[in-house]
Amino acid sequence: MIEALMETRGVRHALLVNAQGEIVTAAGPRGPEADADLNLVAAGRAVIASLQATQGSGEWNDLLLDVDGGPVLLTPVGDQILLAAFDDVASLGRIRFAVRRLLGQI
Repeated sequence: MIEALMETRGVRHALLVNAQGEIVTAAGPRGPEADADLNLVAAGRAVIASLQATQGSGEWNDLLLDVDGGPVLLTPVGDQILLAAFDDVASLGRIRFAVRRLLGQI
């Protein structure tokens, strides 16, 4: 499923993480970034929960984190989160389009 994201120029790797913080599926090379990616997803969940509590809103579309290893886009997929790590913030539009296209196929 998420392997299709690897065809998008600039995507370094992608993962789908369940509500328990476990990797459901992964695509592309991750190397030592694997634990850091899971920590980013956990931190992203905390930020989103805090914002939802503050705003009284239950829905979110995506969250961009621009970290030392490069930008990461977190997108909800039911109770799971799709993480797409990519090369440059300038690629954000292309990455968001590819993610939306992928989610439309699910």
